[in-house]
Amino acid sequence: MKVAVSIPDAVFEEAEKVSKHLRVSRSRLYSQALAEFVKKHRGQGVREALDAVYSRKPSDLDPLLTDLQARALREDW
Repeated sequence: MKVAVSIPDAVFEEAEKVSKHLRVSRSRLYSQALAEFVKKHRGQGVREALDAVYSRKPSDLDPLLTDLQARALREDW
């Protein structure tokens, strides 16, 4: 799909350097960058909802288990 977007000149220039360094097209670079951004933020709403629920009542969960749950929310679903 083709999309037109406006980005600051400085960001564009840096992206051009990166795409040349990696020997990938501009489209490929932007597509990969956007995919990583979306993946990073995908579970954010779930994490915020769980934080809201568990903030009302103290949790007796082992801190290691809590950390593992948080990491699982960042993984690709």
